[in-house]
Amino acid sequence: MHGTGLLYSSHNRSNYIHDHFIAQRALRGRDNKRILFLPMSAPPRGEDEHERQDYEWGTFRWFFDFYRPYGLEVVPFFWSSNLSHGDVDLLWHYLWSSEVVILGGGRSQTGMWRYKNLGHRFDGEWGKFGRILHERQARGLLTVGFSAGADQLSEHLFAHSRGPGVDTDGFGIARNVVVRLHHEASDNGELAHAAHALPQCMAFGLPNDAGLYLDQGVLPSGNHWQVIEFVLDNSWDLPRDQWHIKTRHGAKIEHVSWGGRHWSFNGGDRLVRVQSSDNRFHEAWLDTGDGLMHFWSGEPSSFGSIEQVLAAH
Repeated sequence: MHGTGLLYSSHNRSNYIHDHFIAQRALRGRDNKRILFLPMSAPPRGEDEHERQDYEWGTFRWFFDFYRPYGLEVVPFFWSSNLSHGDVDLLWHYLWSSEVVILGGGRSQTGMWRYKNLGHRFDGEWGKFGRILHERQARGLLTVGFSAGADQLSEHLFAHSRGPGVDTDGFGIARNVVVRLHHEASDNGELAHAAHALPQCMAFGLPNDAGLYLDQGVLPSGNHWQVIEFVLDNSWDLPRDQWHIKTRHGAKIEHVSWGGRHWSFNGGDRLVRVQSSDNRFHEAWLDTGDGLMHFWSGEPSSFGSIEQVLAAH
C-alpha cells in the first residue's frame, strides 16, 4: 500500500513507525529524499516563540541524523511572527515538493491557527496550507501527523466533538476520521461521544505507539474511497519507557461506532470505506487477512478483495 497519510501517537521515536513508514519512504523519494518537519504546534513559552519548537524538533532530529549518510535531507521550519515573504515562499516550496512532510506535536489549535494564518497573511488565502496538503495527497506524497499533527490531519480536531469553535476543523487528509491521541481503552466513552457528535466520521483511539496509514480519493462514480492500514509498533524497548509504550502491554487501536459497536484493531488489519459526497451513504469492509468482512454487520463479504469493493462502487 502506498499511503499518502500517516496519523500516529508515540512516546519516542519507535523504530517501526519512524524507520519503515517515514525515513525509508523519504529515501525512496522520486524527486528528492527530503523530510520537511514543522514544529509549529509547539506553543510559545512567554515571549520566546522558538524554545518549544526547537525542543519538539530535537526529539526527532537525533533519529533522522542516523539516515543522513544515506542521503536523507531533513529541513525544519519554525513559526515566527517575523517571517518574511521570502521565508514563507520557501515554506510553500518545501511543503509542495518534499517527499515527506511531518506536522509535529504540541497544541493542536496553536498549530492550526499558525498554518492558516501564514496563507492569509502572505497570500490572502486562509486555506492555502490545507490546499497544498491535498495537492500533495493527489500526487502520492506522504504527509505525517504526529500527536497534535495527527489531530490536525483528521476531518476535525478531536476537541470539535465537545465544542466546535475556531480552528477545530482539520485538514481532512484522513477524510471523515477523528483520532484521540495517547488513548487507553478505559477512555472509550470519549470515542462513543465523538461518534454520536460526528456521525459521518469514524473515531479511533490511538495508544502509544500506534497509527493509521491511509490513502483516499474519489471513484469515477463520485463516491469517496479510503483504505486504512492499522499500525501497531512495539519496537521501542528502552526499559525506563516501558510504561509509556501501551502497544507493548497489548493495547490495540480502539473504535466505537455511532451505533455503539466496539472494535479493537490489530496491526496489519485494513479497513476500506466508501462514502457518498454528501455522507448519506457509508459502507465499510474489514480485511484481517482471512477475507473481507462487512464491517457494520460482521458478516463475510461477497467481495474477494479491496480492489473488487472499489470497482463495484
